Amino acid sequence: MMEFYFDDRTDSVDDGIHELVRNLLNHAAAEEGLTAETEISITFMTDEDIREVNAEYRGKDSATDVISFALEEVTEEEVLIVAEEGMPVVLGDIIISVETAKRQAEEYGHDYTREVGFLALHGFLHLLGYDHMTEEDELKMFGRQKDILASFGLER
Repeated sequence: MMEFYFDDRTDSVDDGIHELVRNLLNHAAAEEGLTAETEISITFMTDEDIREVNAEYRGKDSATDVISFALEEVTEEEVLIVAEEGMPVVLGDIIISVETAKRQAEEYGHDYTREVGFLALHGFLHLLGYDHMTEEDELKMFGRQKDILASFGLER
């Protein structure tokens, strides 16, 4: 089971969305065979706030729908953080733009809750190491997203 920390910086996300994200990501964790006690934070932001994060940490001065920061990911000049035995593994942070989620839901012809679920799952899979930098990786990640959403009952 995962421990979730929600931060709504828009004051617009209700408990129903929190429950959907919690249930979907617990389902995804089970589907991925994740058995360790884990922690994850989900932050809901405006387009302007996520644009600032995107500019600062990714060098892209534009709003985006979702950003993930994996704590277990190690890049050059970083030190691997190893959890003590019995302590939960902190997977990382997922940031979702509420404004972009609403806009994309309308563009794609489904409801806002489905879009938030999709974005949360997309961010979660990034935290688990999935990526879409190559065509092969994209097919694997997007196929996995589709399978998990279908098995959860959150299809388009």
